[in-house]
Amino acid sequence: MMTPVTTRLAGLLSLLGLLTLTACSRGPETAPLQVELLSNLSDRIGARLSGGKGKQAARPPLTRAGLDEIKDPYIEVTIEKNDVFAYLSRQQLRQDDSPGTVAVWRTEDNISLTLRDGVLVATRNLGNDILSSSALVDGQGADGPAHSGARRYHIRGLDNGAWQLDMLCSRRDLGADPIVIVELRYPTRHIEERCQPSQPGRSGEIVNDYWVDSRSGRIWQSRQWAGPNVGYLRIRQLTTGS
Repeated sequence: MMTPVTTRLAGLLSLLGLLTLTACSRGPETAPLQVELLSNLSDRIGARLSGGKGKQAARPPLTRAGLDEIKDPYIEVTIEKNDVFAYLSRQQLRQDDSPGTVAVWRTEDNISLTLRDGVLVATRNLGNDILSSSALVDGQGADGPAHSGARRYHIRGLDNGAWQLDMLCSRRDLGADPIVIVELRYPTRHIEERCQPSQPGRSGEIVNDYWVDSRSGRIWQSRQWAGPNVGYLRIRQLTTGS
C-alpha cells in the first residue's frame, strides 16, 4: 500500500526524475530516468538504509543537469561496510540552546540522521542508534568540528536501553583537498576528528573526516561514525535548495 509519504515521493520522482532509495549500477541508461525509478519504487521501499531484507533497484547515473532541477536539499548517504545507500531529504532546520544549526534528514521509510553544523549527532531506525551526541562545533563560521575536546555518545542497547560512550577528540586541519561531486569541483579543506575513549581501560578509535568548503564553510562531504552496529557513513551534499 502506498503511504502518503510514498505518494508524495512518487510525485516528486515523476516530476524531477532523480531521488529515491537506490543501489549502485553501471552501464548506459536504457529508459528515461523517471521511468526506471517509478517502475521499481515498490522494491525500493523495503530496501532500508540499514541493508534490510528488501530488494534494491539499480541506481540510474546522477547528472549535474538533473540535480540542477532539484529545488530542495538532498544528501546521499552510504553505509561503508555494505555499500547500501539512500537519498535523504531535509525535513527540519532549527536552532536550539547549543551552538550550531540542527538539520534533520529523512528517507521515505523514516530512517533519519540529525546533523549539527554537519556533524552527526543522532540516528533513527538504523539499529543500535545514536540516540544523541555532543558536537564540537561553535556555530560561528565553517561547519564541522571547530576545536578539540570531549564528545559524549548515548547509544541504544538491548531491550531499548542505552549506554554512554565518552570520547576525547582532537581536531586537525589536513589542508586543501578539493573534491568532485557529480561533475562539480569544490575547493575544500580536509578536517579530521580523531577520538579515543576517555575511560581508563577502554580502547578503540573513531576517526571522522569532513571536507569543508574553503569559501562558504559548508560541508560537502564527510565520513562519520554512526555507532557500533552501523559503522561509518559516507555523506555527500547533492543539492542545497538554494
